[in-house]
Amino acid sequence: MQVKLVSNVLKANDQIAADNRRLLARGRTLVVNLMSSPGSGKTTLLERTIAELGEACPMAVVEGDLFTTRDADRIERLGVPVVQINTEGGCHLDAQMVRAALQDLPWEGRDILFIENVGNLVCPAAWDLGEDLRVAMVSVSEGDDKPAKYPRMFREAAAVVVNKLDLLSMTDFSLDRLEEDLRLLNPAAPIFCLSARTGEGLAAWVAWLKGRVAAKRDGAATVGVAP
Repeated sequence: MQVKLVSNVLKANDQIAADNRRLLARGRTLVVNLMSSPGSGKTTLLERTIAELGEACPMAVVEGDLFTTRDADRIERLGVPVVQINTEGGCHLDAQMVRAALQDLPWEGRDILFIENVGNLVCPAAWDLGEDLRVAMVSVSEGDDKPAKYPRMFREAAAVVVNKLDLLSMTDFSLDRLEEDLRLLNPAAPIFCLSARTGEGLAAWVAWLKGRVAAKRDGAATVGVAP
């Protein structure tokens, strides 16, 4: 009974996600679902990305968190439209939450809509939000075993960001080991090693985003949740 209930809930979510995808596709807005564990630097990466892309690539942001508006406040200070979703203990965003947020967010005419998901490497992987692509993020301070421990998150990622590269020398994190584990799950996803704090390595990430935006503008088919 419980398995059937979960299946029904996910099926209903997928239907709303499909509606979200159709709605967002009309404006050719690239929708990126950014996922990681807490503290890996998602909001800092968004701040850096906004600064790098600037007015040439207008953005909007949906911020997901359990409580507080702190992340949304940081984005709002940069002049980017943002809506905060507080799950009040829920471990992930779902498609209905995003649908409600879109009603309050001036996303139309924006090149990118970032959805910063709740910090969690398990639950968010199961919930389609209507995104074009998923980006999985890990920081060197967390350890290099995340793809092996949380395979679904990394298997379905269109790209993987390794953040806090400036701390690499202070850890035993192995970029080679992470890539080896990732390639067993996901042979195609690019890996962007960077420091959102210092800006090191950010250029490749920004260039990749620009390429995906251009493809969406040109009417490329929805890229889905995996590469």
